[in-house]
Amino acid sequence: MNISLTNNDALSGVLKLEIEKSDYADLVDKNLHKLRQQASMPGFRKGMVPMGIVRKLYRKQVLAEEINKILAEKLPAYLSENEVKILGDPIPNESEQKKIDFDFDENFDFYFDLAFSPPVDIELTKADELVWYQMLIEEEPVNQQVEAYRRNFGSFSKEDKVETDDRVKGILVELEDGTPKAEGIFIEDAVLMPRFMKGKMEQKKFLSAKLDGKFVFNPYKAYKGEEAELASLLRIEKEKVKEMKSDFSFEIKEIERYTPAELNQELFTRVFGSDDIKDEAAFREKIKETLSEQLKTRSEIMFIQDVFALLLAKAEGVVFADDILKRWILITNKETTKEQVEAEYPRVVEDLKFQLIKDKLIKTHDIQVTKEDIDSLGRRIVKEQFARYGMLTVSEELLEPHVADMMKKQETVNSLINRVIEDKIALIAREQATIVTKEVTPEELARITNEKEQQEIKE
Repeated sequence: MNISLTNNDALSGVLKLEIEKSDYADLVDKNLHKLRQQASMPGFRKGMVPMGIVRKLYRKQVLAEEINKILAEKLPAYLSENEVKILGDPIPNESEQKKIDFDFDENFDFYFDLAFSPPVDIELTKADELVWYQMLIEEEPVNQQVEAYRRNFGSFSKEDKVETDDRVKGILVELEDGTPKAEGIFIEDAVLMPRFMKGKMEQKKFLSAKLDGKFVFNPYKAYKGEEAELASLLRIEKEKVKEMKSDFSFEIKEIERYTPAELNQELFTRVFGSDDIKDEAAFREKIKETLSEQLKTRSEIMFIQDVFALLLAKAEGVVFADDILKRWILITNKETTKEQVEAEYPRVVEDLKFQLIKDKLIKTHDIQVTKEDIDSLGRRIVKEQFARYGMLTVSEELLEPHVADMMKKQETVNSLINRVIEDKIALIAREQATIVTKEVTPEELARITNEKEQQEIKE
């Protein structure tokens, strides 16, 4: 067996693999004998089928399998041992490769086109300028968060008289001519809130009502025919709402009022899990810090995107063996057309450059990803998820199962590894480039992000 590589140019080459009979003959004979031992044919005992028949029936199939095994083993081994870096996979050469005839050929020559991985020597310097967006947390988001915590940690109380925001429970009965309708709607545990009623006259009937009070109102008028509200209250299908314009009697059995939590030590402790925060000023400052930390992720993502955008711009002159790569895409994606490949190829090139840049930086700066890195990022992400629901302090007992569950999915772990690598590249970029800090509000950053996305779409 002989393997040789001929370079067409700096971007591509042709790999020739010559397989002689001596490379496969013993393996083919061995497998044919195994098949003979298992073969069962009319007129012959199992394992006693003549070898000539076995060869005639199975030699071509066995030979093809052994040749494919040799190719699958020797091609990657040669590329690895000789440090030949390629993009994609070796693909059959269209001009040199002759048709293979497993019936008559004894020696086989295979020719493969290779698309070499081009060198990428790119680094950032102090001449390169990057923007770090520093989040400004204004008073309004803090006010909104304070009110959100007050609502989240508030409490219900039983009341005697209905107010707008109360939750009212009672017996709802459909009427006909002022009396309960035969086989009409009867709901023993109906629940509603006056604040959602659009019909002011009907709403007033509730606002003047007391516990155990009973009165007549019209749900259709109260909700101005809103299908979702009426279907939910009357427990009917939306299609039947238009027909349901009856008066109903409502007997109040329970009035619940929700009162937001007071701004006191109990609330501070419940939100942050400790008694360190002693007053409202400290509470608001802690909220501000937490919001800033949450929004920092958005700044980091934007910075990483800008870093790679700059590196990709520097890699504009990096070129590939386009024809070979396009053929490789077609071969590996059977349902893809040439027209689709041409349309998508610029994005493929950008993805390839992105990966080559990343690989180069990993090698140059010896970037390592440890289990501690992955666990730390996973814990941070889970904490951010809890924070979105108002849980700024999470106990280890609650945190650990969620992190462990994340780590069970290899796809998630791979995503975390990529994120860790990108975070470390971002740290390197902050050391190498000139960083300009720009203070922005979350709304301004969202606008900047949207403008960049629109620009990318245009390009």
